[in-house]
Amino acid sequence: MVSSGDRRPTIALTMGDPAGIGPELVARCMADEALRAAARFVVYGNAACLSLAQRTCGAEGPWVRVDAQHAPTRPWLDDLVLLDDTRWDDLLSLPAAPGKKGGAASKQWVEDALADALLPTDAPRHVDAIVTAPISKQAWHMAGFKWPGHTELVAARAKAKRSCMVFVGPQLRVALATVHIPLMTLRDVLTIGCVFEPIDLGWQACRELGIARPRIAVCGLNPHAGEDGLLGDEDERIIAPAIAMAREQGIDAHGPFPADTIFSQAVAGRWDLVVAMYHDQGLIPVKLTSPRSAVNWTVGPSIIRTSPDHGTAFDIAGTGKGDPASMRCAIELAVDLVRQRRLAGSSTSA
Repeated sequence: MVSSGDRRPTIALTMGDPAGIGPELVARCMADEALRAAARFVVYGNAACLSLAQRTCGAEGPWVRVDAQHAPTRPWLDDLVLLDDTRWDDLLSLPAAPGKKGGAASKQWVEDALADALLPTDAPRHVDAIVTAPISKQAWHMAGFKWPGHTELVAARAKAKRSCMVFVGPQLRVALATVHIPLMTLRDVLTIGCVFEPIDLGWQACRELGIARPRIAVCGLNPHAGEDGLLGDEDERIIAPAIAMAREQGIDAHGPFPADTIFSQAVAGRWDLVVAMYHDQGLIPVKLTSPRSAVNWTVGPSIIRTSPDHGTAFDIAGTGKGDPASMRCAIELAVDLVRQRRLAGSSTSA
């Protein structure tokens, strides 16, 4: 039971694709006594999958099982609740590959967590943040869903006008101007507003992380940042005006810089955040510098949502080899963000 003085955040954990390594990551993290001491947790998933993952990993956790279908108003009174979704049968028989059933189940668990996160803070089932284990975008598509991933779904459910993917690692922070779009369509999608948004939201994210005066570097789109228009005019025509807009608002933003040089400067401490123009431009350096500790943070929506920076790893699912390091970092960041927002709210109301 929760005492009246217990101020620990309540964190929702979604199990991810049941055929991937998500269940193992959740099992390993919830066996970590230090994590359990920092927050209370509600796991949105399936008891059979979690039990198998526990046995596979040798990671036991003090679960309290609650039937997801028969306790719609039950408050979270325990430190570690498994909200068991029995709507899905035979999940244990799924092959370790993208599939319709795995996509439908993982999508539903995210929807349920989002619904609880959007409840008023004094509602019995309110959760303070969501940490999502990896889903398969292909499986969501196979199940008939239009959402390319968590980021877009979270923004839509929270009715956020703006959203941005920010990756946080020990050496590097990166915000993305575009996310899940084909590279060949980038030229048609990139606009001044599209570039300004991650500069602005990335600046706000850095402030929330405790960086008082964030220094932001913005990547160019083309090789050599366009070489004064010789290698493409998007850098001068789109990216430079977005940087100027940000500077007019007091944001210490600079660029556009050639992407092949700016990330090493950021790792060396010259910049607090790099804004990349497309997914792989930003994610390759993140995963090179922080292969086990980077966290994906959805910035913009009112809901705090973090996740590990890797995928479902179907190739090692069920072997117990899934590395929980990034998932653990995602949980730790979510807990810290809840605490920071509470402190900010207390300062505002004082």
